[in-house]
Amino acid sequence: MPADAPPLSPNETRTLVALVDGEERTIEAAAEAAGLDAAQVRSAVESLKARELAEMTREDVDRRAVATDLGRRFAEVGTPEVCILERIVAGATTVPGCQEVEAHDRRAIGTAFGYLKKNGYIAVEGGTVSLVDGKRSDLDDALGSLRDLVAAGDAGLEWEELPEPFRARYQPRKRGGSDALLELQETVTRRYRLTEAGKAAAGPAATALDAPAALTRDMLRTGEWREILSTTGFRPYKIGDPPVPVVGRRDAYREFLDVVKHKLLSLGFEEMTGSLVETEFWDMDALFLPQFHPAREIHDVYFVEGPQDAYASETGDDGAEAIAAVAREHEGNGPSGSRGWGYQFDHVRTRRLVLRSQGTVLSARWLARPDLKIPGKYFGMARCFRYDTVDATHAPDFFQVEGIVVSDKTSFRHLLGLLELFAVEIAGAKEIRFVPAYFPFTEPSVEIHVEHPDIGWMELGGAGIFRPEVTNPHGVDVPVIAWGLGLDRMAMIALGIKDIRELFTNNIPSGLQALRDRSAY
Repeated sequence: MPADAPPLSPNETRTLVALVDGEERTIEAAAEAAGLDAAQVRSAVESLKARELAEMTREDVDRRAVATDLGRRFAEVGTPEVCILERIVAGATTVPGCQEVEAHDRRAIGTAFGYLKKNGYIAVEGGTVSLVDGKRSDLDDALGSLRDLVAAGDAGLEWEELPEPFRARYQPRKRGGSDALLELQETVTRRYRLTEAGKAAAGPAATALDAPAALTRDMLRTGEWREILSTTGFRPYKIGDPPVPVVGRRDAYREFLDVVKHKLLSLGFEEMTGSLVETEFWDMDALFLPQFHPAREIHDVYFVEGPQDAYASETGDDGAEAIAAVAREHEGNGPSGSRGWGYQFDHVRTRRLVLRSQGTVLSARWLARPDLKIPGKYFGMARCFRYDTVDATHAPDFFQVEGIVVSDKTSFRHLLGLLELFAVEIAGAKEIRFVPAYFPFTEPSVEIHVEHPDIGWMELGGAGIFRPEVTNPHGVDVPVIAWGLGLDRMAMIALGIKDIRELFTNNIPSGLQALRDRSAY
């Protein structure tokens, strides 16, 4: 450790001494040896790593699958896929007959039927449903694996030991999702040891381990200070250097968001704003996402516990007219002429409150505003919430930049140009590519992918031209191009970071100056 380095804290000293035997230790083992809490040792180890006195030698990740309440129920009554196959074996030959399963709701059965048909377990010809020979065994095996998982209880089973077909079908994508049969619990165990510099510092550190920090009146009165000086000495303090002024500054991610907003305003876009709490109507129904269709699974959301339903309208009414117009589109009786989704729209469910799951809800609201400008262009920066497993590129709450251009002169080519502008001018991406996509509310649809210099290609967001079923209920009959891009991922490239979680720490991203150079500030 350099001579001018600040002295170690008591917790750092105890942790250093606990690691002096040269063995790799976990945080818990080091805490036990040092007589400290695990949180104290974890903080001390990070400080020792920064001083190059300790290093991490290994990181082990234990991933175990645990059945959810829904998984336990499916294990008891059978998965929807197996229940449908049992109906066919029992003699059901029509699509409605195969889906008459009391143990599961209509949504689960509809999803399962689509899965069976798409993957060749059943054949549907002329409205007659039949089994495909030799295709059932892996579904029965999957049900058996689910029952094994339930039997394992809270301890669960190792994820990698579960059969591959089971993992492919039921891989937990979203943490705590209501439609997940299992959730993945990850336990990360890291091991640490001292570097050569740490071993050299451990001897003096052990001597000073119990050195008092302050000279007290009792020490002077009894003469104890003389004994302390001849043994451990007092804890040293470095007081020769001038004080370092602490200068306040804006958070790096906050500054990035301001740059994005400034650029869009300078391009002539008007800002859209809205509440974090929305109704299902604006968050999903107004965007032509059917209430009982498998595509609805794309948007697993957080529901508000209380009040459970309400309605917020920009115009001050109860929204009945807008709901009625959208309901007609879903049922196939709307002004667009679309066949719709062919079901009876639920006027009660549409008023349930959720946390905003996508920025596109702002565009849906703006299309219904009486003061919508045609032509006009709008943007919104929305904080959104979805069930998701936290990793380097995902988080359960995130920022989206949402936008629409309403004009009879816009085209899909204009949309691609705007997406490229976002990727290059704001995110600073060097390589981009467009990928065909599907969204229930746009046609055609596209995703834009960008190449991160460290973690490779990642999706930046989706875009497309709003379908008439979205625009016509509100009297808009001109093309509307729309996009929703992940601001967090754009910031990862702009600020030069590899993990989305770094946006919400006190570390200053190294790319902040590069962002300032490209910004208008």
